[in-house]
Amino acid sequence: MDERPEKQERWDRRMETPLAVASLLFLAGYAVRVLATGLGQVWLDLCLAVTLLAWAVFIVDYAVRFRLSGLGPLRFVRAHLLGTVILVLPLLRPLQMVKIYDQIQRRRDQPRLTLYARVMTYSSLTVTLLGFACALAVYQHERGAPGATIRTFGDSVWWAAETLTTVGYGDVTPVTPVGRTIAVGLMACGVALIGAVTGSFSSWLIQTFTREDEKRPPGDSPGAS
Repeated sequence: MDERPEKQERWDRRMETPLAVASLLFLAGYAVRVLATGLGQVWLDLCLAVTLLAWAVFIVDYAVRFRLSGLGPLRFVRAHLLGTVILVLPLLRPLQMVKIYDQIQRRRDQPRLTLYARVMTYSSLTVTLLGFACALAVYQHERGAPGATIRTFGDSVWWAAETLTTVGYGDVTPVTPVGRTIAVGLMACGVALIGAVTGSFSSWLIQTFTREDEKRPPGDSPGAS
């Protein structure tokens, strides 16, 4: 009997908290290095060490998952494309919410009210963390660039909010190649996340109203004479 699925499940449960802590430490260390430029070199080096240590946790987790899967390298990468991208770009770890949303779609034969609430909560958290991470990355590359309109971190946060909500006023825009690349990715993520929240909320409302109609006695429906 193949015990790999059971081992993978145990590993997933065991790594939930360490990965969450590592994600927060990675983001915190990166934020301090970008924003607190006046800190002493010792503290900046400490933040860099924390960031690299958190990244090492991601790499170990990825390697163990690969080992437990029993798949070849190419098949594993194709099956875990999102995880591979996040391993290379750890600032995108909030996108793991997509995995949760996918689990909801696969569980159509089970009550999903709690899961709908979870996906909306995770989506909101993902938007916040992803927007903050991208604002940091854009600010790091845009500040001091010739012709830059994003000169402060506040400008970068405002730009991230515009981009995530697909409003796009255009008052502040990235001018560097890295900044524009991040902008394209954030636009795509914004559309996807807004769609996930809207779809989940609409499905939850439909499910709630359907249950109310099923509980209502025959002939007691609104508009019935």
